[in-house]
Amino acid sequence: MAEDNLIKMSDITKIFGDNIANNKINLEIRKGEVHSLLGENGAGKSTLMNILYGLYTADEGEIFLDGKKVVINSPLDAINHKIAMVHQHFMLVDVFTVTENIILGNEPTKGMFLDKNAAKDTIKELIDRYGLNVDPDAKVMNISVGMQQRVEILKALYRGADIIIFDEPTAVLTPQEIEDFIGIVNNLKAEGKTIIIITHKLREIKSMADRCTIIRRGKKIDTVNVCDVTEQDLANMMVGREVVFAVEKPEVEVGEVCLKVENLKVDDLDKRERVRGLNLELKKGQILGLAGVDGNGQIELVDAITGMTAAKEGKIFINGKEVQNKSPKEIIDSKLLSIPEDRQKHGLVLEYPVDYNLSILRIKNEPLSKKGILQEDKLRERGQELIDNFDIRPTDGSVSAGSLSGGNQQKVIIARQITEDPDILIAVTPTRGLDVGAIEYVHRAIVNERNKGKAILLVSFELDEILNLSDEIAVIFDGKIVDQKKASETNENELGLLMAGGKNE
Repeated sequence: MAEDNLIKMSDITKIFGDNIANNKINLEIRKGEVHSLLGENGAGKSTLMNILYGLYTADEGEIFLDGKKVVINSPLDAINHKIAMVHQHFMLVDVFTVTENIILGNEPTKGMFLDKNAAKDTIKELIDRYGLNVDPDAKVMNISVGMQQRVEILKALYRGADIIIFDEPTAVLTPQEIEDFIGIVNNLKAEGKTIIIITHKLREIKSMADRCTIIRRGKKIDTVNVCDVTEQDLANMMVGREVVFAVEKPEVEVGEVCLKVENLKVDDLDKRERVRGLNLELKKGQILGLAGVDGNGQIELVDAITGMTAAKEGKIFINGKEVQNKSPKEIIDSKLLSIPEDRQKHGLVLEYPVDYNLSILRIKNEPLSKKGILQEDKLRERGQELIDNFDIRPTDGSVSAGSLSGGNQQKVIIARQITEDPDILIAVTPTRGLDVGAIEYVHRAIVNERNKGKAILLVSFELDEILNLSDEIAVIFDGKIVDQKKASETNENELGLLMAGGKNE
């Protein structure tokens, strides 16, 4: 083993039922480097890191730290070896303060009593040292997602971690928060920490990582110096073929307006007005991108259109029919479907099988049901067809939707919604958490629907996605559409200025 290798995972194998998640993987991580793990959804990246962190135990293989063989059977073992993991879904107590979350389970005492002042002093020192600007007294429920991630990092540093694993760290961050995160990683590296990042985002690998290990279908493909490869090289190695980043969009005839929003006003759950007299038109054969910084009313707008929340004022028309404040079922019956922002809360029944989730909108109809009795064979047959067509992994439709990776959960939702043949499809961050191969597939599926004359409202916080897919782009700021432009006649700089509330001359 090379002297500078801090971590060596040798011939790691992990099997779940018939699925070989890790197949004799060898991984070496150097001390003080930022090392990225890249692979498609379900490739085995998170499984490998869950073994290093002690959440799983390998069926075969060995782990070495600083040249010494170690056994890691639990996260406590990992923490004792100065290994921490920041998960995609944060493990924080909302009603606790930042300080209370950081010290939870490792509380300092003075005699028989909790010494919160000592804890605060330590936390403030860590905040200053690593540039993790967050209020130690704020309640977690009142801080942004980016700030919550910093709390997770502080938890790791408070426990003395020298190795920090990040699982999809930017999946839930805004563009500005992503820039801040890259700065934090650079600070951690400068202080001698070893960072492992599981991500699908090639641009961020190029921005942060020293080396990258590519995993495909449970096997290690290669480890490369990031400075020696392009984003295209990484994408091709990950997927095993040439990946096309820019989807082809033929010219199509734009039809009549099928979704119209007039002077819409919507409050959030705290009765604060988020949509403020918004007007919008979507036409058949058109992808209309809705660009804006998160929190400017996008989600409240979508919830009002889809019947998930009531509009305070204004009107919504689907194919000329007034539908504001109708039930979600009535909206679906009007041939409008959506890919929701939160796939786990609103898109899937996690404990149900994949087959069931794929057909849940037509489960009571023939041929899936006859005289009220579910036809299991027809359900499995349809499920397998969609699993094959949309490359959902694993390919066993009887497994629970909750057992799938985030990206494959998203594929289940997209497969179900598109095959229901809606007139209007609202896609909210449809590629969040997906790898480049899956993103390519989803983009092509959305454009294909547009080519068939369907109307697509695309809500995304990724400007390159908005520009790549949209025919026209509407910019939302402070609950209103402030401008609308043809995608071919604008750019990131112009859109960014509008998204921030500025005006273009």
